Amino acid sequence: MLLSNSSPPGMTMTLTMSLPNAKGIITVTPRDSLLLKPNSLSSLSSFDSLQYGSSNIRVPVTIRIQPEKFCQRALPIRNEVPQNADFPRHYSRKEKKPFPVPVLELRRAARERMKKMKDVPRKPMAAPKNGLLVKSLISTAYNVYNARITLINNLKKLLKVVPVHACGWCSEIHVGPVGHPFKSCKGAQANIRKGLHEWTDAHVEDILIPIEAYHLFDRLGKRIAHEERFSIPRIPAVVELCIQAGVEIPEFPTKRRRKPIIRIGRKEFIDADESELPDKIPEGPLKPLLAEIPDSEIVAPLENVVPLAEETLQAWERMRKGAKRLMRMYNVRVCGYCPEIHVGARGHKAQNCGAHKHQQRNGQHGWQSAVLDDLIPPRYVWHVPDVNAPLERELRNFYGQAPAVVEMCIQAGAALPEQYKSTMRLDVGIPSTLKEADMVV
Repeated sequence: MLLSNSSPPGMTMTLTMSLPNAKGIITVTPRDSLLLKPNSLSSLSSFDSLQYGSSNIRVPVTIRIQPEKFCQRALPIRNEVPQNADFPRHYSRKEKKPFPVPVLELRRAARERMKKMKDVPRKPMAAPKNGLLVKSLISTAYNVYNARITLINNLKKLLKVVPVHACGWCSEIHVGPVGHPFKSCKGAQANIRKGLHEWTDAHVEDILIPIEAYHLFDRLGKRIAHEERFSIPRIPAVVELCIQAGVEIPEFPTKRRRKPIIRIGRKEFIDADESELPDKIPEGPLKPLLAEIPDSEIVAPLENVVPLAEETLQAWERMRKGAKRLMRMYNVRVCGYCPEIHVGARGHKAQNCGAHKHQQRNGQHGWQSAVLDDLIPPRYVWHVPDVNAPLERELRNFYGQAPAVVEMCIQAGAALPEQYKSTMRLDVGIPSTLKEADMVV
């Protein structure tokens, strides 16, 4: 028995059933439901039924559906950026940072990877694990380095125009003509001041937190011992990441291999023989490297500040996007207890962790995979909706937050990026009076 379905554009759906018959096709048409008429070949014998049992009988079935049963559902519009998002969580000194990927998922992925590699011949390692550079990321490393220099120089100029305040007792900063009145200071003698901040002028280091890391001459070499912690230079972690990705800086030399390494054990390797290769000609940087402008040579912009703010915001986004792309190939480690950063496959052995209960670990760091905010902390500050009107203490729950660099550029006239609107709470109405704020549920 065969079934066929044909539904016209209206509200009628027709089902056709095919039954075996030999002589021809008998079509049975129902009225309101399925009505099977008597078979015209019922008077034939069993021999005839077997003889003519190879054809089909088509029985159309018409089903009428009421129009009100059809309803059109509106497709929801999905947006990657939520309308309002929570502020980034601040972890206390007694709390360990969470892993970017849970440990159970890492173990499960490792077991699956071992099963797939069980009967498969081992493939040669790809860059950068084999000691070579990822050629497609060399230009990205130069862009990140120059974007960082451009960001620092522009922030020094914007500080001459946009007022930024820093607390003299804690690490909190505020972008605006006057400091905010919130009692959130946790520095020394905060109980005497009842949590109020004492605002002073901020510097570039207050906006861009200087995260430093050890400079490695050989990123595949031995781990830094505790006794070597003072003999190895420390440079900004973003600069170290760019150097390992291919940026050539004469002040910080690094080892560049031209042949992949040869593994002789799980953690042991030897360098390939490069004597057959021609002598390497020292080459200059792939792109011209920018330099920081000294503070004494910084001049406040006299003309329109909007182009400077737009350039600063673009440099901020370019640095973060490029650094995130580099971190996918080059390992960056962070301590789970303190903000120590190490650019390399394994963390160093310097016992200089001073976080909570470091005596139980003998000062050793708890290394784990780093995220972008560990390498480039965004430093969230309170968003000022109206520069001419100061923030009110009672309306704290209605204000949003944004990174300090973004807040400076917005107050200077730059366009607001889409990804920061969720934490700035631009869609939240701010009450005009305290009586109106008390009525909000």
